[in-house]
Amino acid sequence: MIDSLGSPEAETIYPIPAVRRHGRPRDLFTVWFGSNLMMLTIVTGALSTTVFGQPLLPAVLALLVGNLIGAIFMALHAAQGPRLGVPQMVQTRGQFGLMGAVPVTAVIVLMYVGFAASNLVLGAEGLQSILPGLGRLPAILVIQALSILPAILGYRMIHVSAQVMTLLCGIAVIFCIWRVLVLHGGELPLLASGPIHWTGILRTLSTAALWQIAYAPYVSDASRYLPSGPAGERRAFICCFSGSVLGSMLPMGLGAAVGLLATGHGIVGTLTGLLGPWAVAVLVALSLGIAVANAMNVYCGTLSSLTVAQTFTPDRHYGRTSRVAVTVALLVLAFAMATLMANSFMITYSEFLELLMSVMIPWTAINLTDYYLLHHGDYDVASFFKRDGGRYGLYNAPALVCYVIGILVQAPFLSTALYTGQVARALGGVDLSWVVSLILTPPLYIAMTRRFNPRSIPVTE
Repeated sequence: MIDSLGSPEAETIYPIPAVRRHGRPRDLFTVWFGSNLMMLTIVTGALSTTVFGQPLLPAVLALLVGNLIGAIFMALHAAQGPRLGVPQMVQTRGQFGLMGAVPVTAVIVLMYVGFAASNLVLGAEGLQSILPGLGRLPAILVIQALSILPAILGYRMIHVSAQVMTLLCGIAVIFCIWRVLVLHGGELPLLASGPIHWTGILRTLSTAALWQIAYAPYVSDASRYLPSGPAGERRAFICCFSGSVLGSMLPMGLGAAVGLLATGHGIVGTLTGLLGPWAVAVLVALSLGIAVANAMNVYCGTLSSLTVAQTFTPDRHYGRTSRVAVTVALLVLAFAMATLMANSFMITYSEFLELLMSVMIPWTAINLTDYYLLHHGDYDVASFFKRDGGRYGLYNAPALVCYVIGILVQAPFLSTALYTGQVARALGGVDLSWVVSLILTPPLYIAMTRRFNPRSIPVTE
C-alpha cells in the first residue's frame, strides 16, 4: 500500500518492506536533473570564470570533466537504496558501527542545513531582483514557504515536484542559455589569449567534482523505495549519473557565461538584466526549483537527525509525527542560518564547502569500498537497529581510524580561506586534497579491516 500524495510519508529511517516498494529507476533521473536546475548551481558554475578566471571553453570543459568524475562516486551510492531499503546514513552503521556512525551523521546533518540555508539566500536574491521592493527577510520567507509542503509530505511529493521542475526549470535554463548566446555570444572569450592557466582549470574541475560528491549522503534516501534486483540497481546508477551530470552542467555552463558578462557585479542581478522582459518568468521558475532542492535537503537532514536520535533511544519508534516535528525544526534552523549569512553569502558558502568536503571525502571512500569491495552489498539490515549494533558492533575501529587518517592526509593539499597546505601553495592554490583522500583511504581501509576486523566481512567474500 502506497501513501497518497497528500499525506505525509509513513516510513522514516526503517527498512522499506517489499510490499511498499514502488517506482522505476528512471524516476531517479528527474530527481537529480530537476533538483540541480537552480540558482545555486548557476552561481557555482560562475566561480569558474569569476573567481578562477577561465575563458568560456576551458571553463565548460573543466566543469564537464569534474561533474563526470564526481558523479561516478555519487551514483555508486544509488544501488544501496534498492538493495538495503534504508537511508544512506543508517547504512553507514555497517561501516562505522552503531555509535561510530554518529559523528559522521551529525556532520551530514550540518551539511544538509547549510545547503538549505544557501538555497534560501540565493532564492531570495532572485525574488528581490524581480521585485525590488521586496525586503530580504520576506523574500527568504517566500522560498521557505514553498519548501514546507514537499519537505513535510516527503518522498512521493519530492519525486513528483522534481518531475515538474525537470520540465519547468529545464525550459527556463535552456532559454537562458539560448538568450545569452544569441544576444551576447560575441562578447564571450572562448579561449585565453595567452598560455592556459592550469591552476584555474584544476580548481574548476575540483569544484564541479565536489559538487557531485556532496550528494553522496542523499542518494539512497531517494532510491530506497525502488524494488530490489541487480538490473534495477544498475539502472539506478545510470539514471542518477546521467540526471545529475546533465542537470548540473546546463546551469553551470550558463553560470560560466554569465560570470564573464558580470564584470564584477552579482550573478543573479546580471542574469536578471540579460533576460530583460523574460526575467520574471525565468526567476520564478528557478525560485520554485530552489524550493524543491531545499525540501530535499531538509527531508534528508531529517532522516539523518532521526538516525542519530534512534542510536541513543533504540526502543523508541520514530514515525510520521517525529519526522514532521524534526522537519519543522530544521526548516527553522535553515531560516536562521540564511538570515545570518545573507550579507556575506559567497564567502560563507565557499568556506562552508571547503570545510564540508574535507570530512565528506573519506566517508564516501570508506562507504563505497566497504559496500562494493568487501561486502558486495551483503549486509544484515536488522543489525543496523540493534541496541548493541548487532554484527557491526558499537564501533568499528578500522573505519574510524581510516576516517581520521583520510582527513589528516588532506592537510598538505588543502587550500581554504583559513588554511593552505604546503603542496597546495606550490600548486598555486589548487586543492587536490579530495583526490589524495580518495586514492589513499580505500586500500588502507581494506588492509586494516582484513587485519583487525575480518569477522565483519561476509564469508562469501
